[in-house]
Amino acid sequence: MQSRLRVQGHPIQPMLVTFPLGLFVSAAVFDLTDVIGGPAFLGEVGYWTGVAALFAAAMTAVAGMVDLWDVPVDGTRRTAIAFNLVNAAMAGLFLVTCLVRAHSPDRGATVAILATELVALTAGGMGVHLGARLMRQFDTGRTDTGSLDTLAGGTVEVARPRP
Repeated sequence: MQSRLRVQGHPIQPMLVTFPLGLFVSAAVFDLTDVIGGPAFLGEVGYWTGVAALFAAAMTAVAGMVDLWDVPVDGTRRTAIAFNLVNAAMAGLFLVTCLVRAHSPDRGATVAILATELVALTAGGMGVHLGARLMRQFDTGRTDTGSLDTLAGGTVEVARPRP
Protein backbone atom coordinates (compact mmCIF):
# COMPACT_ATOMS: atom_id res chain seq x y z
CA MET A 1 0.00 0.00 0.00
CA GLN A 2 1.20 3.51 -0.79
CA SER A 3 0.38 6.86 0.71
CA ARG A 4 -1.53 9.33 -1.44
CA LEU A 5 0.78 12.20 -0.46
CA ARG A 6 4.43 11.42 -1.22
CA VAL A 7 7.79 13.11 -1.66
CA GLN A 8 10.25 11.06 -3.69
CA GLY A 9 8.10 7.98 -3.09
CA HIS A 10 8.05 8.42 0.71
CA PRO A 11 4.83 9.21 2.61
CA ILE A 12 4.61 12.83 3.82
CA GLN A 13 2.75 12.32 7.10
CA PRO A 14 5.56 10.41 8.86
CA MET A 15 7.89 13.24 7.89
CA LEU A 16 5.50 15.86 9.24
CA VAL A 17 4.77 14.07 12.52
CA THR A 18 8.33 14.70 13.71
CA PHE A 19 7.71 18.47 13.83
CA PRO A 20 4.85 18.57 16.36
CA LEU A 21 6.39 15.76 18.41
CA GLY A 22 9.74 17.55 18.61
CA LEU A 23 8.08 20.87 19.39
CA PHE A 24 5.90 19.30 22.10
CA VAL A 25 9.00 17.76 23.71
CA SER A 26 10.80 21.11 23.49
CA ALA A 27 7.82 22.90 25.08
CA ALA A 28 7.83 20.41 27.95
CA VAL A 29 11.58 20.89 28.47
CA PHE A 30 11.17 24.69 28.55
CA ASP A 31 8.30 24.31 31.01
CA LEU A 32 10.26 21.92 33.20
CA THR A 33 13.08 24.44 33.34
CA ASP A 34 10.58 27.17 34.25
CA VAL A 35 8.99 25.05 37.00
CA ILE A 36 12.29 24.06 38.63
CA GLY A 37 13.35 27.70 38.89
CA GLY A 38 14.92 28.67 35.60
CA PRO A 39 14.53 32.11 34.06
CA ALA A 40 10.89 33.21 33.89
CA PHE A 41 10.96 33.85 30.14
CA LEU A 42 11.40 30.11 29.52
CA GLY A 43 7.78 29.56 30.55
CA GLU A 44 6.65 31.91 27.81
CA VAL A 45 9.01 30.26 25.34
CA GLY A 46 7.44 26.91 26.29
CA TYR A 47 3.98 28.36 25.69
CA TRP A 48 4.80 29.67 22.21
CA THR A 49 6.62 26.44 21.34
CA GLY A 50 3.44 24.58 22.27
CA VAL A 51 1.39 26.90 20.06
CA ALA A 52 3.75 26.26 17.13
CA ALA A 53 3.46 22.53 17.80
CA LEU A 54 -0.33 22.76 17.64
CA PHE A 55 -0.15 24.35 14.18
CA ALA A 56 2.27 21.64 13.04
CA ALA A 57 -0.02 18.98 14.52
CA ALA A 58 -2.96 20.41 12.55
CA MET A 59 -1.02 20.12 9.27
CA THR A 60 0.04 16.59 10.18
CA ALA A 61 -3.55 15.65 10.97
CA VAL A 62 -4.68 16.85 7.54
CA ALA A 63 -2.04 14.68 5.86
CA GLY A 64 -3.09 11.77 8.08
CA MET A 65 -6.74 12.14 7.07
CA VAL A 66 -5.80 12.16 3.38
CA ASP A 67 -3.79 8.97 3.88
CA LEU A 68 -6.59 7.37 5.89
CA TRP A 69 -8.91 7.75 2.91
CA ASP A 70 -7.19 4.91 1.02
CA VAL A 71 -6.25 2.58 3.86
CA PRO A 72 -7.89 -0.82 3.35
CA VAL A 73 -10.41 -1.98 5.92
CA ASP A 74 -8.25 -4.40 7.90
CA GLY A 75 -5.62 -4.27 10.63
CA THR A 76 -3.83 -1.47 8.81
CA ARG A 77 -6.90 0.76 9.03
CA ARG A 78 -7.28 0.06 12.76
CA THR A 79 -3.61 0.94 13.29
CA ALA A 80 -3.95 4.14 11.22
CA ILE A 81 -7.06 5.22 13.13
CA ALA A 82 -5.41 4.46 16.48
CA PHE A 83 -2.29 6.39 15.40
CA ASN A 84 -4.35 9.44 14.42
CA LEU A 85 -6.47 9.28 17.60
CA VAL A 86 -3.42 9.01 19.87
CA ASN A 87 -1.78 11.97 18.14
CA ALA A 88 -5.04 13.94 18.40
CA ALA A 89 -5.20 13.14 22.12
CA MET A 90 -1.64 14.39 22.58
CA ALA A 91 -2.44 17.60 20.69
CA GLY A 92 -5.69 17.99 22.63
CA LEU A 93 -3.90 17.84 25.97
CA PHE A 94 -1.38 20.43 24.80
CA LEU A 95 -4.25 22.57 23.51
CA VAL A 96 -5.79 22.52 26.98
CA THR A 97 -2.50 23.61 28.55
CA CYS A 98 -2.10 26.41 25.99
CA LEU A 99 -5.67 27.61 26.57
CA VAL A 100 -5.14 27.66 30.34
CA ARG A 101 -1.92 29.61 29.94
CA ALA A 102 -3.30 32.04 27.34
CA HIS A 103 -5.06 34.08 30.04
CA SER A 104 -2.06 34.21 32.34
CA PRO A 105 -0.06 37.46 32.13
CA ASP A 106 3.35 35.74 32.10
CA ARG A 107 2.19 32.46 30.44
CA GLY A 108 4.44 30.57 32.83
CA ALA A 109 4.18 26.87 33.54
CA THR A 110 2.90 25.26 36.71
CA VAL A 111 3.39 21.77 38.08
CA ALA A 112 -0.13 20.81 36.91
CA ILE A 113 0.56 22.05 33.39
CA LEU A 114 3.86 20.19 33.30
CA ALA A 115 2.17 16.99 34.53
CA THR A 116 -0.47 17.32 31.77
CA GLU A 117 2.27 17.78 29.20
CA LEU A 118 4.08 14.68 30.45
CA VAL A 119 0.87 12.66 30.13
CA ALA A 120 0.50 14.02 26.60
CA LEU A 121 4.07 13.02 25.76
CA THR A 122 3.37 9.52 27.08
CA ALA A 123 0.50 9.33 24.59
CA GLY A 124 2.92 10.62 21.95
CA GLY A 125 5.26 7.74 22.76
CA MET A 126 2.42 5.32 22.09
CA GLY A 127 1.84 7.20 18.82
CA VAL A 128 5.47 6.68 17.84
CA HIS A 129 5.05 2.93 18.39
CA LEU A 130 1.88 2.86 16.29
CA GLY A 131 3.52 5.02 13.62
CA ALA A 132 6.45 2.64 13.33
CA ARG A 133 4.05 -0.26 12.85
CA LEU A 134 2.11 1.75 10.27
CA MET A 135 5.28 2.69 8.40
CA ARG A 136 6.24 -0.96 8.04
CA GLN A 137 2.85 -1.53 6.42
CA PHE A 138 3.06 1.59 4.20
CA ASP A 139 6.66 0.90 3.20
CA THR A 140 5.86 -2.33 1.36
CA GLY A 141 4.74 -0.47 -1.77
CA ARG A 142 7.27 2.36 -1.80
CA THR A 143 8.73 3.28 -5.16
CA ASP A 144 12.49 3.20 -5.66
CA THR A 145 14.07 6.65 -5.93
CA GLY A 146 17.70 5.74 -5.64
CA SER A 147 19.27 8.26 -8.05
CA LEU A 148 19.88 11.97 -7.73
CA ASP A 149 18.42 12.48 -11.21
CA THR A 150 14.93 12.18 -9.75
CA LEU A 151 15.48 15.35 -7.71
CA ALA A 152 15.62 17.47 -10.86
CA GLY A 153 12.00 16.81 -11.81
CA GLY A 154 8.81 17.19 -9.80
CA THR A 155 9.48 15.68 -6.41
CA VAL A 156 6.11 16.00 -4.72
CA GLU A 157 3.43 13.60 -5.85
CA VAL A 158 -0.26 13.57 -5.13
CA ALA A 159 -1.55 10.44 -6.75
CA ARG A 160 -4.07 7.67 -6.29
CA PRO A 161 -2.20 4.81 -4.58
CA ARG A 162 -1.85 1.49 -6.32
CA PRO A 163 -3.91 -1.28 -4.73
